[in-house]
Amino acid sequence: MVMFNKVYSFLAVLLLSFSAATNAYSASKTVLVVGDSLSAEYGIARGTGWVALLEQRLKEQKLAATVVNASVSGETTSGGRTRMPALLSKHKPDVVVIELGANDGLRGLPVPAAESNLRAMIDASRKAGARVLLVGMRMPPQYGRDYTDRFFAMYGTLSKETKVPLAPFMLDGVAQKPEWFQADRLHPLAEAHPTILGNIWPHLQPILKSK
Repeated sequence: MVMFNKVYSFLAVLLLSFSAATNAYSASKTVLVVGDSLSAEYGIARGTGWVALLEQRLKEQKLAATVVNASVSGETTSGGRTRMPALLSKHKPDVVVIELGANDGLRGLPVPAAESNLRAMIDASRKAGARVLLVGMRMPPQYGRDYTDRFFAMYGTLSKETKVPLAPFMLDGVAQKPEWFQADRLHPLAEAHPTILGNIWPHLQPILKSK
């Protein structure tokens, strides 16, 4: 009888531990996307951008998560840094996806300034208890090799120094296809957004599946 009670107690503790782990895994998460026009569905139908496709992917894979798209067309890293405290306070995200920098680069703004702004956004997100995914971008070659190389390297440097995951280039496989762009040659058509999600998802999925 004593042995039975001991075994029963052990099994009860084991089941409680498993239940707690399962609840931690399945608990709904809030994903906050802070980006620019590339994430704000500029020039394409609502519901066809990569963030909307992400919501569909989450449902298909039965991952409990709510996506808040706080992306704004024309946004710079400075604007994102300014908005971040209010966004964190309002949405209390578990995960923050930072997709910014393209507009800084297109305006030829100093790379150190963009790096400082992104670093501040990463730090603020972490202090709020969120995990971060940084999304990288490349500049067109007409901006000069020195600038484009330094700009692209900025994301890798930040990822390494802050130890946050990086989706290296969100337009990989898209930038090489002119037919996938709108008339301005800057914003992808809806046809390109599944590929964009494909570039981001492998780096975001492990974060979402973590406790």
